[in-house]
Amino acid sequence: MSLTSQRASTPDLINQVLTMAKTGVYRQSVFEALRPLATQRQIRDAIAQAKQFGLYSVPTLRDEELGTYYQVEVSDYESFQTAAKTLTTLQPAGNLAEQVVSTHQAMQAMLRTVAGCSLGLGLLGGWCLLDGQAQAGRLLWLGAVVAGGVWGVQRAIARRVL
Repeated sequence: MSLTSQRASTPDLINQVLTMAKTGVYRQSVFEALRPLATQRQIRDAIAQAKQFGLYSVPTLRDEELGTYYQVEVSDYESFQTAAKTLTTLQPAGNLAEQVVSTHQAMQAMLRTVAGCSLGLGLLGGWCLLDGQAQAGRLLWLGAVVAGGVWGVQRAIARRVL
């Protein structure tokens, strides 16, 4: 697939960002280089995902016009490339970047679901308390606290993993 012939996928964008960051690149330069290939939101998402592969910002080199300066350690980039090649030989249908991106998206969906359930149980419990159903309200609030605890544990694990 040629990147110039059609819109680039997220893994392709991540790879492009990492390649550009090997020698160092400003955020604005990344947007300008990848603008023909993707939307601004897709590029922002690719930069965020590339941070999982060792991309980091250098605060001392921040520029008013060009924005954040990004770099990636060559060893991190090479280990990513090695892992991607190894995974490709072991699983021809898979791509390391695609797997990491899909895992990240699944974890985010899981966190949003549990947070939504916690919030919903809390609101429903409050409504039951206002309606005079004290026992049901307390049980729903207990469920909200438990779901909130599960969310906290999942969030802590996700931060370490991602």
